[in-house]
Amino acid sequence: MRHSRRALLAAATAAALVFVAACDPSSDANTPAAGGDITIGFASSTLTNPFFIQLREGVQQAEKEFGVKIVYMDANNDAATQLEQVQSLVTQKVKAILLNPVDTQQSGESAKAAENARIPLVAVDRAVTGGRVISEVSSDNVQGGVDAAAALAKATGPGEVLHLQGLLGTSASRDRGEGFQQGLALRSSVRIALSKSAEFDRAKGMSVTTDMLTAKPGVKGLFAENDDMALGAVQALGDKAGKTFQIVGFDGTPEALAAVESGKLAATVAQQPKELGRQAVEQAIRYLKGQTVRNLVEIPTRVVTKANVREFLTN
Repeated sequence: MRHSRRALLAAATAAALVFVAACDPSSDANTPAAGGDITIGFASSTLTNPFFIQLREGVQQAEKEFGVKIVYMDANNDAATQLEQVQSLVTQKVKAILLNPVDTQQSGESAKAAENARIPLVAVDRAVTGGRVISEVSSDNVQGGVDAAAALAKATGPGEVLHLQGLLGTSASRDRGEGFQQGLALRSSVRIALSKSAEFDRAKGMSVTTDMLTAKPGVKGLFAENDDMALGAVQALGDKAGKTFQIVGFDGTPEALAAVESGKLAATVAQQPKELGRQAVEQAIRYLKGQTVRNLVEIPTRVVTKANVREFLTN
C-alpha cells in the first residue's frame, strides 16, 4: 500500500511540473514576483484538538520565518464546511493552499477546486484523494502503528486488547490502524478483541471505551489512534489505568506526555506537529518559487515511555 501511494504521489508531482512548464510565468497569478507578497490558505479539519493547535503553531512559525501571510480556516471536522472554506480561499486568490482534510475520501472536491483555479495544494498530516497535490507532508503513520503495537504488547504481555479507531474516513486512522494490525500480527500472543471508532474525540473515547469494556471485560490493554481518545480511555478506566490496564496513545501532546510520566499511559507515539506545519509551508513556497518540491515528506515518529519521557517534556 505504501509503495502504490508513493507512486501516485510521484505521478501527481510529475503532472504538476508539466502544468507549470506549460504556463507562461509572466502571466501566472500564482507565481509571486521577487519580493512580492505571498498569501497561503491553511484549511484545517480542526484547530481545537491539542495536536492541531501545535500544527497551527508550526504554520505560524513558518509564517514569520518565511515572511508570508497565512489565512487560517477551521472546518470543525465538517467536510461540507471545509469545501466551502477552500472555495472561499480560491475566491480570495491565495497563492497556495495547505489542506488538512476532514475526510480523505471526501477531499477530492476541495482539491479539484484548487486545481481548477491553478492554485497549488499541499496535503498536511492526512492524504488527499483526487485533484492535483504537489506535496504531502505527514507522519509515517503505518510505522507509528507498528511501534504502538510493540509498545502495547510489551506493557500488557499475552492477552486481548482493544483498538480505539479515529475518524474512519481519514488516512491517519487507516494507516495507524493498518500498522497496529501489522505489529500485532508479529505477536501471536496478543490479539484485538474489539475495534470501534471514537472519531479522535476525548469524550467519545471515554464512552466508547466504557462500552467496549462492558462487552469485553477480560481485556488487558488498549491502543487509541490519538492521544485525546487515549486520555478519554484513562478517564473510563480510572484507577486501573496504568496499573491493571495499559493504554498506548498516538500524537505526543503535552497532556499525554504528562500522563506517560505519571504512569497513566504506558506510551504514546509522538509526532512532530510543529514540523509538519513548517514543512507544509516550506514546500508550498518552494513550489511557488520554481524550486524542487518533495512529493512526500514523512516526519519520523518516536515511541515515548516513562523511560524517555523527560527528553520530550524538556523540548
